[in-house]
Amino acid sequence: MIREVIASGRNVEDAIENGCVRLGKQREDVEYEIVELPKKGLFGKIKAEAQVKVFYGEADEELTKLSIAQAYIKDILGAMGIIDVEQIVDEREDSATITLKGEDLGVIIGRRGETLDALQYLVSLACNKADGDYYRITVDCGNFREKREKTLQELAQKISKSVLKTGRSCTLEPMNPYERRIIHAVISEVEGVSSKSVGEEPHRKVVISSNSARRPYNNNRSGGYRNNNNSNARPQPRREFNKPSSFEKPETKEGPPAEKISDKDLFKDDGSKLYSKIDL
Repeated sequence: MIREVIASGRNVEDAIENGCVRLGKQREDVEYEIVELPKKGLFGKIKAEAQVKVFYGEADEELTKLSIAQAYIKDILGAMGIIDVEQIVDEREDSATITLKGEDLGVIIGRRGETLDALQYLVSLACNKADGDYYRITVDCGNFREKREKTLQELAQKISKSVLKTGRSCTLEPMNPYERRIIHAVISEVEGVSSKSVGEEPHRKVVISSNSARRPYNNNRSGGYRNNNNSNARPQPRREFNKPSSFEKPETKEGPPAEKISDKDLFKDDGSKLYSKIDL
C-alpha cells in the first residue's frame, strides 16, 4: 500500500520535511516528486511555495478496512504535528477498537471527547468507502471511553433517583449515539423510570421520565391548610382586625389652643398700626 501527501514549503527541502511530518516518517524512509518549484516575486519575496509529493510504499500490507483506518489516523495526527503515537488494535469480526497511546494526547480528546468523536467519525467514513459490509471503528485515547462510560453510568443512576423522587422528567445535554446507548442501558435496569431520545443530530438528547403519575405540587408556603372541596381539610381561622366604627371619630393628638389676637393688639399706644401691609 502506498501512502502519499502533497506538501508545501519555502523551498523543496522544507516541503519534503513537512511531508515527512505528515506521514510520520523519517527523511530516509520516503521518496518525493517535485510538483512545482517555488516562485519569487519582486525584491526576492516568495510568491508561491514549492509543492512536493512525498510518499512511501508498503507493498506487502494487505488493504483492509482496518489498515485504511490506521493509515488515516496516522495521516491526521501527522498533520496535527503528533508523531510518536502507538495504535493498539482490538479487532473483532465486524468491528475494531483502536486505542492511541502516547504523551500529551489531551488535544486529541478535546472538551468532553468532542475532538476524539470527530476523529472517530472521519475514520469511520474513510474505512467504509471500501466495498463490503459496514465496519464499526471505535477510536479511544488514554482509556477516555472507559472513564466516560463510568461517568455516564453514575449520572444515569443519579438522575433516575431524582426522577423517582420528584416524578418530574429530566432532559440531559446533547450526546452522541454511543453515549446515549450507555444512558438507555442503565435506565432500562431501573424500575419505575424510562428513557427516550428526542431532537435531531447533533443536538439529540435523552429524556428520563417516571412511569408513575406525577405527584401534585404543594405550593402552600404558609404552612396552613387549603380547602380543596375536602371535608377533612382543616378550615383556615378568620383574622379579626380592630377597625374604628364609621360613627366614631378617631382620636388625634392636639396641641394647646391657639392664642386669640384682639383688635387692640393690632395698634400701638399712639394709635398707629402695629403691622402694615407687605408688598411682594
